[in-house]
This record gives sequence, C-alpha cells and structure tokens, in this order.
Amino acid sequence: MTTTNRSTHAARKTGRRCAAAVAAAMTLLVSACGSNSGTASGPSGEGKDPVRGGTLSIAFWPDNAAFPCIDPFQTYWIEHRSLIRNFADSLTDQNPDTGEIVPWLATAWQISADGLDYTFTLRDGVTFADGAPLDAAAVKTNFDGFLDAAHTSNGTAYGTSYIVGLESTQAIDAKTVRFHFNRPNASFLQATSTTNLALLSPASFQKTPQQRCLGDVVGSGAFKLDNYTPGQGVSLSRRTGYRWSSPFNKNKGDAYLDKIQASYVAENGVRTGNLVSGQIDIAWPRNPFTVEDRDLIGRSGAYLRSRPLPGVSYTLYPNVSDGHPLADDNVRQALHHAVDLKTFAATTFGSDYPVVGGPFDSTTPYYAAQSGKLAYDPEQAASILDAAGWKLAPGDQYRAKDGKRLTLVWPIAPGTTGSELFQDQLRKVGIELQLKTITAAERNAVISGGQYDLLDTYFTRADPGALQFILVEALANSKALAHNAQKPDTAARVADLFSRAVQSTDSAARQQIYTELQGVLIDAGVTFPLFERVQYAGIRNHVNGFRFTSEAFIDLDDVWIQP
Repeated sequence: MTTTNRSTHAARKTGRRCAAAVAAAMTLLVSACGSNSGTASGPSGEGKDPVRGGTLSIAFWPDNAAFPCIDPFQTYWIEHRSLIRNFADSLTDQNPDTGEIVPWLATAWQISADGLDYTFTLRDGVTFADGAPLDAAAVKTNFDGFLDAAHTSNGTAYGTSYIVGLESTQAIDAKTVRFHFNRPNASFLQATSTTNLALLSPASFQKTPQQRCLGDVVGSGAFKLDNYTPGQGVSLSRRTGYRWSSPFNKNKGDAYLDKIQASYVAENGVRTGNLVSGQIDIAWPRNPFTVEDRDLIGRSGAYLRSRPLPGVSYTLYPNVSDGHPLADDNVRQALHHAVDLKTFAATTFGSDYPVVGGPFDSTTPYYAAQSGKLAYDPEQAASILDAAGWKLAPGDQYRAKDGKRLTLVWPIAPGTTGSELFQDQLRKVGIELQLKTITAAERNAVISGGQYDLLDTYFTRADPGALQFILVEALANSKALAHNAQKPDTAARVADLFSRAVQSTDSAARQQIYTELQGVLIDAGVTFPLFERVQYAGIRNHVNGFRFTSEAFIDLDDVWIQP
C-alpha cells in the first residue's frame, strides 16, 4: 500500500477510499445489535478502571477433524486464527476501519521501486514467550520455515498464498530484515499483518509441521499457548513483561486476564444457551446468530458485537463448461436479476443484516459496491431468458429450450445456509435448482468431474488479492473450479487484472484495477454473491474491552472481567 512506513500517504489514500464503505457497514451492524438488544446494557465496566484477573471462557464451533491445527502458517480454521492473534504477533497490523497498514513488531519498512524487495526495521526489546529475542535472525527462521512448509505441503498450507513469489529472506543486521521476491507481490505488506504470517520462536521450527499443528509453538503475544487438544479445546495464559501490544489496543502492558479457555460446541442452540445461563463468557458462532438467538442473548442482559469478515463474500461460482446451462451468457446474466439479495439477507439472518454488494465483503480494502448490477428484477430476468430461447410454456413451472429443462445443480454441505430460499427464488423465474447434499470428502471429486452448475466457496483475508486463489487457475487451490468458472477470454482478463494489481505499489492504481475487476466479475457472470459473511460474538456484560481485528478475529489484550 505504501513505499515506506515513514511516509504513509499512499496507505492513507487507500484508507480514505475504503473507509466510507467500511464505516457504513460498521454503523449498520452496531445499530443492528442495538435494535435487538432487549435488556442488554453492554459492557458493565464502561468508564471504570480495568481489573486484573479471571479466566475468560469462549465457546467456538468445533475444530476441523480432517485437519486439526493451530500453527499460524498452516491453519485456515478461523476460530484457531482468532486465538493465534492472542499468542503470536505480526510485523505490522491493519487498521480495521480504514485498511491502512501500520507498524507493530516492525517500526518501518521500505519497498523497492521494482516491488521485488521489502526491507523491515524491527522493534527493540521484543521477546518470545520462551525468552528468545525477536530479531532479524528469528524473522528469517520464520520465513525460511514458511517456505519449507509451502513446498513440503505442495501448497496446501494456508499461508502459502500469502508469500507467493518469495525467494529469500536475508538478515541484514540484528534489526533489519529483507525479503526478496522473484515477481512483485503488492499484497505482501498486508500479509505481514495477518495471523497466518504471525511470528514464532525459532525453537518452534525445530519441531515437525505436525508437532506445530498440534500446538508445539511459542509466540511473542500477550498470552502463551498452554495446550491444544483437538476436539476438546485450547488454553492460554498471560505472560509477564509484555510491552509491545498492537497500536490499536489501549493496554500497553501485561494482559488483564489470567487465562483464556476455549471449548468446542457444535450445536448453535447449546452454545447460545451456555452464554445466557452464564456458563461461558463469549459465544462465537460459525454462522451468524439467528434472530431468535440474538433476541435471547439481548434479553439475558448479554450484548452482541459483529463485523463482516473481510475478503471474498459468500459467493456461488458457475460451471460454464460446454453442455452446462450456465455456459449460456444470458442465463448467467438472468441469474443476477432473479435473486432478491435484500430479502435473502433479511429472511435468513434478520431485517437489519447487511446486503451483499459484490464479490467482496464491505470490510475488504478496495471494495467497490456492484449493487446496481445485482438489483432484483424478475421481469428483466424473464425477458433475458425468453430472448435466449428458454421459454416457459403455459402450465409449466420450469423453462425449457430444445426440449431440455433449465436445471441447475448445486452440491451443498448438510445444513447449507439459505439454500432452499435460493432455490425458491430461482423457481419464481422458471429455473429449477437441484440441491445435492454431499460430504466434504466427496467435494473434490464433484469439482474435478464438473458434476455441478453452481458451487460455493470463500476466502477470509483483508485484501482483494485473496480472490485470485479461487479464480486464477495457475494459483487456485482448486484448479478445476477456477477453470470451470470462466470462459477462456474472461479468465485471461481476470488473471491480467490480478497480475496488474499485485504488481502495482501505487494505491490509486490498485483501487482502479480492483474496481474494474469487481465490475468484470459481475458483468461476465463469474461470481454470484449471496450474502456478506458476518462474524458475530455474544458477550456477557461483565466482559469489557472486546475488539475485533481487521480480520474480524478477537483481540483480548484489552479485555477484562468486571467482578
């Protein structure tokens, strides 16, 4: 976002451009929480001095049994990344309101004119929980370890996408470290603020990747990781002598809490019940609370906080391969106007839930709303389909062309949010949507075999470059999905736009490119956004100092419990 930390003019321009959209989303969500708060009074300690001590109990959605992991670089599990933020710090941090990248463990940075070299100056006095200093050698050990993990995992380690093009890391002196890329990666500065590139003690990299996944890691955060037991929970405890908190935290010393205990609760109703009965302090759902649960939480005296997860919105991607209905450009354009996104959000999540505005959630830097192109207009959808030869015969429920019914197949996981409502909306314009329930193990075969017409996926990262790992075939985690989602000319244009964006260190130029990209994705029918992905937290009112990070994770440095 900027060429030097000492002159953050370019980053501030980026912040101003996305601040209005982010602020609007935040205002909506804060007012939304208030409108359903019942008797909730909010944090009980407002205006009071923080009190030290106590254990904070958090209930999460269960960790992924297929890949239990709490190592920063390897894990994609949002709940674990939220905990990682509290025991492992990063070189930089990102302003949740503006997207600006600011100093944290690095005090300054420079980016070479060709975008191939990033040079960071490190903060003095930082140590890991095992006493090791956080110096340039330690940073090099981390990034050498990241590259090893990226290669040995064949790119499946989640953090691999954050270091695309990284060739080497050099410790210039004790306080200066340089990263060299073999091609420009303008997203790297933002990547240094994320939990996936959070730094660990060099001793952690003497462990195997599996050992790190299972919790044999040491960070530099305000808390230390005491235990991770897959399927059971995670425990953290306060470390002493911590003096390098994120600039967005008020507390500049040791954390207030003694301990953090995270457990896994699969049933949403049970998790909410545990909160309102006082058995836990924070309920952290995987999907947004239902309207009923939000009301229950409010009436219990607890309060709600929420923030859209940055990155790719909850979006469907088409299969435009020959022989599939969505290979027809007209069907894809009609689909945009057949879906009532406002009603979808209100019916599924409540009347105050934000309406998705495009391929990205509104908290993503460089977000440019495409709402006009996504306007609900069933008459226009019907007209487009009629003109394309997809006719609705008298008495028929679904359209057909040349004797073939207009049928789309969407393979879904059990309990997929809003799938039946989406099916009903398409039915109203004569499109049949078949919902095919599949297991996670079956998904890859379905994609590689092209046995679908629409498929959902997303990517959480506060940078629009995240989407290239879905749509650019050379980089995509699923090359089949990327290939199937676009016709060759569109795929080439999308790849070119991403390439130009990640190679440009000029913020204004990146804004222009990403704005064009978001328009292309809708115009060409590459993405079909359904809803913003919003992270909620239900919080007992004796919990004070709650803060969302830019990644919509939880930061606990400022949190304290009112006795």
